[in-house]
Amino acid sequence: LSLSVSSAATFVVNVTQSSYEAEENHSITLEWTFTTRTQGNWRELFIVCSLLAHRKGLVLYQSHDGVEIPESQHDQFSGRVQSDKDVLREGRIRLHVSRLRTEDSGLYLCDVKTEDGFNSGRCRLNITTAADQIQTQRPTLTPEPEELEWIIIIIFMGLIIAAALTPLLLCYLLVKYCLAREKDFYL
Repeated sequence: LSLSVSSAATFVVNVTQSSYEAEENHSITLEWTFTTRTQGNWRELFIVCSLLAHRKGLVLYQSHDGVEIPESQHDQFSGRVQSDKDVLREGRIRLHVSRLRTEDSGLYLCDVKTEDGFNSGRCRLNITTAADQIQTQRPTLTPEPEELEWIIIIIFMGLIIAAALTPLLLCYLLVKYCLAREKDFYL
């Protein structure tokens, strides 16, 4: 009678952040973590990270045993994705995506296969345009230069008219006062 005991470790892939927001033409770092071995090196480590768009996956990063496979990268990401190779040994996939475009928005899936198993993690990325950001700002209430000139002219004209009418008003009131006194004098 032979009794065999096997312990199968659970292989897990997680995202450090489930949702990302960024603005067009900026950069972002997407990050996943996966279960690592406590002893020894990987005999097999296969990673494919893709944007799920238009019913197909657009590969932004692929590597086999730590060696990148750039020819598998979709044209949309050409020259814009850098991986941090130093953190792979720690069980981390860190991808820096630069010059973001609105079409980079969507669901990102990272599949990881090792001799211990296969799993995947996903996150969502939303890219907004600079125009979207401008529309959300409040409009300024500063008058335009031409409007400001007209406001100054109207105020200035009002002051001139007031200055011209003040002596006339004083003369009118003086004459009226004198006539009233003269009328009282003859009564």
